[in-house]
Amino acid sequence: MDVLPGGTATFLLLFGLFLGAFAVRSGLRLVRVLRLVRHGERAEGRCADRRVEDRGTGTENRYRTEYVFAFRTPDGQEVEFTDHAPGPFGFEVGAPVRVSYDPAAPELRATVAGPGAWGPLLMPAVFATVLGLFSLGLLAGFAVMGW
Repeated sequence: MDVLPGGTATFLLLFGLFLGAFAVRSGLRLVRVLRLVRHGERAEGRCADRRVEDRGTGTENRYRTEYVFAFRTPDGQEVEFTDHAPGPFGFEVGAPVRVSYDPAAPELRATVAGPGAWGPLLMPAVFATVLGLFSLGLLAGFAVMGW
């Protein structure tokens, strides 16, 4: 009994499109971070907090670390934001960071990506590349089987 009409070909199509959507999402994040690094305003900031979230027993990665960064805009607005893990060792609370941000919406678009903190660039690049390749492989399999 087939679970999906079309069997394996339909599964390849749906799973390929699903992974492709995540690859596109990661690619868009990468483009946004690159744009901030290249064209954003710069400010000196600091690591304001490091939170460790316990996802509960039975999960593969039980603990997740979230970094909160803070900086002050030239007009005096204090902004806090979270960013992807900045690197393999992270930051200590209070550590100075270089922040790149969009002056039109600093609370929504800011990153610490750059020298010493390549995690916000590497993670979306890896996800976009790996998921994109898997997606293309699954869609190529669909093309061979489906037609």
